[in-house]
Amino acid sequence: MKKTNYHIYLIALACTLFASGCSKDFLNRPPEDAIVDVNFYQTTDQILAGTAPLYNIVWFAYNDKASHGIGDGRAGILMSGSYQVDNIRMQTTDVTPEVYSSWTSFFNVVAQANQIISNLVTYTAPTVPENVKQAGIAEGRFMRGVAYSYLVQNWGAVPIIADNKVLLTDTSISRNTVASVWEFIIRDIRFAAENLPAAPMQKGRLTKWAAEGMLAKMYLTRAGISGSKNQTDLDSAAWYANDVIMNSGAALMDNYEDLFLMKNNNNSESLFALQWKYDGDWGTQNSVQAFLAYGSEITGFGDGWGGDLGASLDQLKLYRIDDKRRKGTFMFPGDHYSYIHQSVDDPNNPGKKIIQELQVPWNYVGTERYNARAWVKKYVVGRPEDNDGKVTQQHTEINTYMLRLADVYLIYAEALLGKSASTTNAQALLYFNKVRKRAGVPEKTVLTWDDIYIERRLELAMEGQAWYDLVRLYYYDPAKAISLINAQDRGTYRVAANAATNATSWTITSDVPAFYAVTQSNFLLPLPAAELTAAPNLRKPPVPYKF
Repeated sequence: MKKTNYHIYLIALACTLFASGCSKDFLNRPPEDAIVDVNFYQTTDQILAGTAPLYNIVWFAYNDKASHGIGDGRAGILMSGSYQVDNIRMQTTDVTPEVYSSWTSFFNVVAQANQIISNLVTYTAPTVPENVKQAGIAEGRFMRGVAYSYLVQNWGAVPIIADNKVLLTDTSISRNTVASVWEFIIRDIRFAAENLPAAPMQKGRLTKWAAEGMLAKMYLTRAGISGSKNQTDLDSAAWYANDVIMNSGAALMDNYEDLFLMKNNNNSESLFALQWKYDGDWGTQNSVQAFLAYGSEITGFGDGWGGDLGASLDQLKLYRIDDKRRKGTFMFPGDHYSYIHQSVDDPNNPGKKIIQELQVPWNYVGTERYNARAWVKKYVVGRPEDNDGKVTQQHTEINTYMLRLADVYLIYAEALLGKSASTTNAQALLYFNKVRKRAGVPEKTVLTWDDIYIERRLELAMEGQAWYDLVRLYYYDPAKAISLINAQDRGTYRVAANAATNATSWTITSDVPAFYAVTQSNFLLPLPAAELTAAPNLRKPPVPYKF
């Protein structure tokens, strides 16, 4: 019988583990493919080498385009006339590229994690400390749980695959119920929280605090899957978030823009981030600058294809003029970035170029000066000379945040709000307002769900998070989630600044409004066409998973 495409992909990947020498930087050397055998897991360094690929290459196909296409495009953060159009217009189909690339990426994470877990259980030498072995297993289970959280939020019921051997013999894999998948996720990440060390074994590695922070988010989201909020899950979300806040030692970075400088990878705020190498094998680098940067003059290479991509008007309406996060997330004409340089024509030597600090340029339409896009800044790190040479075409090594402390603060506030319409809870306000204080905007004295939702959009825009906030809402209030999306203006606009350089104010006017309908029938992503063709059993009703 024919196996699904992802089955074949998983088997191929699961039979290979990426073994490399370890140093202080566990991604210092590009991984070299090596078949795993019974003699591999003999030392702590080999355990660490075996789990290193879980931090980059298996996530690459999602991070490359789907993270912002699905996570931000479908959520109403982005607009474009030529890029991610299916996702931005809520017209994602079973052949939209990001559907297949993200599906395969998440199942690759699952397969790699499964193989690592199995190998560590079976082959680890008795001389390896037990806590190291268990931490390696915990890394695998954490990554598997996070991958499944993306799968269930995007596609609903999906197959739970906890043992790669099943794929070699079972041709009738079925989807499992949403409740089953969420229980599987919680069990995996709870195991990770119990077995990961409090301090990273190497910089950038997972800790129990990363797992507890992620567990808080998982409980918060699962709370709504029955159609109303489950208080026990809300309480668990609040408990784990509070433990991270009080005991992890994590701290907000002082300056929001500093979060997205490559030199600040693995900073005090980062709890879980994908780790990339600009000079490794293909798939070990962060490629997103190539698609988000507005032009090659700020990347230094032939990429920088994001000139037609920018914030949606709906997103721009949320920013106050004094919100520091806007400049750290989206570029307005006249913005100055001292840490990014651009190549421009030399006014004194026609035909020559000079390099100068970035002043975001105007575009001209007739005699008017304005930009039709608020170009993306976040994850755009600039040229090689801005980053100690660690940039080449389609390659940077800026970490991808998967969870940071500000996110946990907002998770905590939402969990404490719980089922109430509003709250004046002192702890909820304290940590919610820490996020606002850094952004330079006034603190609040009362919180509603809408306050937290908007704050998350402002704080986490272009971090692939906003869509999953809408999914969390959709679980218990689908009508409101659909209404929010249908009210988003994703049309064209004009941004005009009060000065060509170092601008301090801007006028934003709508040009051609655009609204794209979503209903319960197209809220979730469709299963990839290739998978449905190869595995019609995926069309069958989901069944509970047998734990």
